[in-house]
Amino acid sequence: MTIYAPLDPVRSVDSALFIYNVRDGGWVKGPKINGTIIAPSGDWLRVMPSGVSRLDVRMIVKTDDGALIYVTYNGIIKDTKESEARAEKGEVLTFKDRYFVIAPTIETSAKKYEWLNGVQCIGKIVEDKNEAYVKYDVFVVR
Repeated sequence: MTIYAPLDPVRSVDSALFIYNVRDGGWVKGPKINGTIIAPSGDWLRVMPSGVSRLDVRMIVKTDDGALIYVTYNGIIKDTKESEARAEKGEVLTFKDRYFVIAPTIETSAKKYEWLNGVQCIGKIVEDKNEAYVKYDVFVVR
């Protein structure tokens, strides 16, 4: 599936912890799942001393047929000096510009989507516009 998450402006707790709320308008689309991202959904991003960022994301998806699905993932963002400078200018970055991978797990009680409870996913960034949105492609690991 593809995940598109529009983001509110960042809230900085300190110089290493940043929190992004997912705004209305987010969605997931795939061959077996389609829906919208609903509140509460957000991303707690921690910048490590090495400069690598670690993601801690939690979101709720309401499918087109009314099921609720909880998605949580961690991940790693590793920038180059060039990609970091481009992000700060507000440029759209892609998977070619930076290392940005995620490892989602999914939970639901909906019978139609019950298969998601037993899979591990991986994902990569498709596009990232700093403080505007992120877009991922997500795959089931088999």
